[in-house]
Amino acid sequence: MTAYYCDLHVHSCLSPCGDEDMTPANIAGMASINGLGIVALTDHNSSKNCPAFFEQAKRVGIIPVAGMELTTAEDIHMICLFRTLEDALAFDEFVSARRPPIPNRPDIFGHQYIRNADDEIVGEEPNLLLNAADLSLEDAFAEVIARGGVAYPAHIDRPSNGIVETLGVFPDEPAFTAYELNDAANDAEYKKRFPRLEGLRKVVSSDAHVLWNLAEAEFAIELDDEPYSSALVRNRLIDTLLGK
Repeated sequence: MTAYYCDLHVHSCLSPCGDEDMTPANIAGMASINGLGIVALTDHNSSKNCPAFFEQAKRVGIIPVAGMELTTAEDIHMICLFRTLEDALAFDEFVSARRPPIPNRPDIFGHQYIRNADDEIVGEEPNLLLNAADLSLEDAFAEVIARGGVAYPAHIDRPSNGIVETLGVFPDEPAFTAYELNDAANDAEYKKRFPRLEGLRKVVSSDAHVLWNLAEAEFAIELDDEPYSSALVRNRLIDTLLGK
């Protein structure tokens, strides 16, 4: 077993609230400096910068995970992680068709830049990515699971778009197998309030929108990585988060 330091919730310059310095190359470089082994790129309602991030991560020896922070119809943020880049991009297409076509206002929300493998700007998402998709929490969860991925509520210890603040409870359904905290110190409090969390996998992530907020080598997940490959580690990570 190998302990991998992780940050499984990071935003690039594609997210409207992400700093323009959050390019795939800069994220990979900072993750390497911080001693991380696995990093998931989870932009708001899009995975379009994941291909560039995969290339940049390989250059610095980080294992990349393609994902998304989905905003459900209930206005709840949910982390969606996938075994392959192709699965994430297919889910991106699925979600794109269910996002409201409300134009972005770069003067208010910032640009939504798409980068290539050389970190060059090759496009800009025209519609605001902050808006909720026309997908219920249960339907979105089922769609991710059907694609072999894992989905779990983001930053349950924060008021903004957190499942607890929005619903007032941590629900029995969907059948989540994990949950994310923004601050690990809040774990005991939330487990006391919601005993169901005792049976789930805890994830602590940064939700970084600026480079200096990227996690350092603090939260780790132990994975069996023999015979080693980045694809195997991603699969073992997903399996672990699914409780397998």
